[in-house]
Amino acid sequence: MVASQRAFIADDIRTNGATPNPWWANAVVYQIYPRSFQDSNGDGFGDLRGIESRLDYLADLGVDVVWLSPVYRSPQDDNGYDISDYQDIDPMFGTLEDMDRLIAAVHQRGMKLVMDLVVNHTSDEHAWFQASRHAGDPHADWYWWRPARAGHEPGTPGAEPNRWGSYFGGSAWQYDAQRGEYFLHQFSAKQPDLNWENPELRRAVYAMMNWWMDRGIDGFRMDVIVLISKMLDAEGRLPGEAGSGIADGPVLEDGYSSPSPFCTDGPRLDEYLREMRREVFAGRSGYLTVGEAPGLSDVRNGYISDPAHQELDMLFLFDHVGIDQDGSKWNPTPFEPAKLRTVMMRQQAALRQAGWASLYMDNHDQPRVVSRWGDTSTEALRSRSAKALALMLHLHRGTPYIYQGEELGMTNAGFTELGQYRDLESINMYHQLVDEAKVQTPQSMLHAIARMGRDNARTPMQWDGSRYAGFTAPDAPTEPWIAVNPNHVDINVAAEFDDPDSVYAFYKRLIALRHTDAVVAAGVWDAIDVEDPAVYAFTRTVARADGAESKLLVVANLTSRVANMPHDSRSLLAETATQPGADGDGESSCAGFEASKLVISTVSEARTLSSMHDGGLLPWEAFVYRLS
Repeated sequence: MVASQRAFIADDIRTNGATPNPWWANAVVYQIYPRSFQDSNGDGFGDLRGIESRLDYLADLGVDVVWLSPVYRSPQDDNGYDISDYQDIDPMFGTLEDMDRLIAAVHQRGMKLVMDLVVNHTSDEHAWFQASRHAGDPHADWYWWRPARAGHEPGTPGAEPNRWGSYFGGSAWQYDAQRGEYFLHQFSAKQPDLNWENPELRRAVYAMMNWWMDRGIDGFRMDVIVLISKMLDAEGRLPGEAGSGIADGPVLEDGYSSPSPFCTDGPRLDEYLREMRREVFAGRSGYLTVGEAPGLSDVRNGYISDPAHQELDMLFLFDHVGIDQDGSKWNPTPFEPAKLRTVMMRQQAALRQAGWASLYMDNHDQPRVVSRWGDTSTEALRSRSAKALALMLHLHRGTPYIYQGEELGMTNAGFTELGQYRDLESINMYHQLVDEAKVQTPQSMLHAIARMGRDNARTPMQWDGSRYAGFTAPDAPTEPWIAVNPNHVDINVAAEFDDPDSVYAFYKRLIALRHTDAVVAAGVWDAIDVEDPAVYAFTRTVARADGAESKLLVVANLTSRVANMPHDSRSLLAETATQPGADGDGESSCAGFEASKLVISTVSEARTLSSMHDGGLLPWEAFVYRLS
């Protein structure tokens, strides 16, 4: 099976500002979390041969790019984001030969393969780090080593070079007795940060990237790439170090200061990204580069993704997935569509002239969006809210990313005990906030993890209703590495694949729309009805050089309540109605709409046309209507 073909976007329609338009301007990316996708050998972990066995499913869905979370050799402290050898495959997933075969199989089906790249840090078991533990080794300066604070015994509390805390809990500094110094780790203590100030380190990273590109992959998704440049004073000292000319930030409730203001979007980030582009991608074509960008602004996203600056094709921003948090993800708040619209308006506005957006709600680090922002109280509402959220996102300007199972409407795991979790972040933060800082109770923290924890996205892919959801054989000798969601008996590929009203079928239609409709792929995005608390509405417009205009109206009730059609949406609909009338306020009513102009809807065609006429929207009713 070969993936569906995409139409060419004419160059008189602007995408990211490049000419000709990039191939990925109307593509859709599918993320695979390998350990949870398909187990081919019954050991409880997904693997490369399992992925290969499911490629026809992805081709049927219609996606263009397959993005693999890390499959490199790793101790698996952070599920593969702690890499000990960039140029080998972890035996859990297979071999380099398996990887070569997977690359070829992806290409045979008309798709591309992008690998996750983690070069802000390595595993502490990487040969580079082990060599750097010797102060006289050529690798000694490839990581951030610092002596203990003067007057303190090395390795004791308070001796750390500054007060930075790790994003995974505890101090961001780990003492190494062999070297007699501390090393920086913004994440796990087994994930030491690489020192990108060292040109030899950078050359080694670029050589490794070229090795993979020459092997046939089609680009990289770059994990926390905006953290590679650290802020330093004139003498090369980090903020808060003894004698540093830069003061540290305030100590927070967990007892540590945050490295984020000093390590996110640092002073040499643009320089490093341009150098990477030049050293790895110059002279190549057909590739994709996307960077994970926690803490980066929408304006900086516009700059980095502007092709004139030769950095990255697009970035994953985080502000839109932070709208339901009070200070941190462990203090979740209810979803408000108006907050989402405000953030997305900024993101889209920053890219109006140049640059490109990554469109996502789910990934391996985020809870399932249908549980997070949708409604899983009934099967009907789960299905309709999953569709409404998908329609809203996929009709934005940018490249949509689908995370495995999102196209089925998979839900959060429903775990109730700490022992059910495998995620390092969730477990560490539980102990830090409950046992150490005592700012959460066990009950409040378990509630927060159940709602926001990363393991919600990492339960096995639900292929069918059998014992282990088809992820591994029902009689496999080893259970899956993490429990299967019990609702797999109802929510699974087998149940949805041939159902024309399923969430899966709806995603197929959204993907096909992006492939074939230039307005969906590249139309200018304009928000309307910006004061409405429930309905998220906008238009997409393409104006061609000959003066012709094509416009779509997108309306989505993102609540579980009946909502009124907002004013701007009703007015635009009334202008296109074939039988305009007048309502009680003297405004044009919405009558006489053409079914042929209804592009897609989360409810039946008849119900949508009735809603357009009557001005009411069912819970999670969303539609796209062609205005011109």
